Amino acid sequence: MTTLTSTPGGATIRHPAPPSATTGSRTPRQGGTILAVPALIWYAIFMIGPVIAIFVIAALHWPGMLQPVSFAGLDNVRTVFDDPVFWDAVNNTAVQLAVALPIMIVCAYMLGYYVAQKPPGHRVIRYLLFIPGLISTPAKAMVFYAALSPDGLVNGGLQAVGLGSLTDAWLASPSTALACLIALDIWSGIGFTAVLFAARLDSVPDELGEAAQLDGAGHWRTMWRVHFPVIRDYVGVVTMLQFLWTLFGSAQNVLLLTQGGPGSSSTTLSFLVYQKAFIAADLGYSQTVGVVLFLAGLVGLLAIRRVFRQNY
Repeated sequence: MTTLTSTPGGATIRHPAPPSATTGSRTPRQGGTILAVPALIWYAIFMIGPVIAIFVIAALHWPGMLQPVSFAGLDNVRTVFDDPVFWDAVNNTAVQLAVALPIMIVCAYMLGYYVAQKPPGHRVIRYLLFIPGLISTPAKAMVFYAALSPDGLVNGGLQAVGLGSLTDAWLASPSTALACLIALDIWSGIGFTAVLFAARLDSVPDELGEAAQLDGAGHWRTMWRVHFPVIRDYVGVVTMLQFLWTLFGSAQNVLLLTQGGPGSSSTTLSFLVYQKAFIAADLGYSQTVGVVLFLAGLVGLLAIRRVFRQNY
């Protein structure tokens, strides 16, 4: 649509009308909503659906996949909370997260900062750090089994240097089995996390570090007082990812190396879910622990988000 105006000389000037605000604003929004529908359907079926199923199965007495199902109500909750193995799993999981997560994040950030400074051979270092992420979980477990078995590399090295009294059956000892699993978590996660931090630190302007060094700050203060606040929110995201991986993914390492033993000394919550579902065939108990695991993950994510939120 155009408008006509007349000049003092009698000439007529055409002015095109501005585009309609409603037309220009509605179309992109409607198009974006339509494009999001398949993703929303996928999310509802394969993400929200299983979460609802966990809560439903937790209220059932289901002794095996092909067995009759009956309503249990809160009986599974009482059974779980009265089981000492469950509390051992809670304690082991808490120790695993409290030890592995801080060590992994702090060491990975320091390694990532070093790589981001582009020292000689930094490209090769990035590849070397990424190698644990390219190895399958069974292969990692076999490496640790070969190192920690009674006749493995660790005991052989201790005997070679005259410290044979310190040798132990590391994976079969109640005092060291969980520590071996934590060491595996740290080794397998620290390199991959360091590469992520290095990639993020590469986007920090060099002028920030140069200005700090001109003011007399060394690398340590520059790393923690200048670069860390800039990528604080990204550190929070990576911490949440590693928290979830450690919380929910520890079952595979336990299954491959210790089977939760000796006793329940290395049983974690995620392994207890597997053990009760596929070995003990008690699906109601298993998914009740799954509900506890889900709530623990939700609370942990909210806590990490609060700790690492930006202060400005």
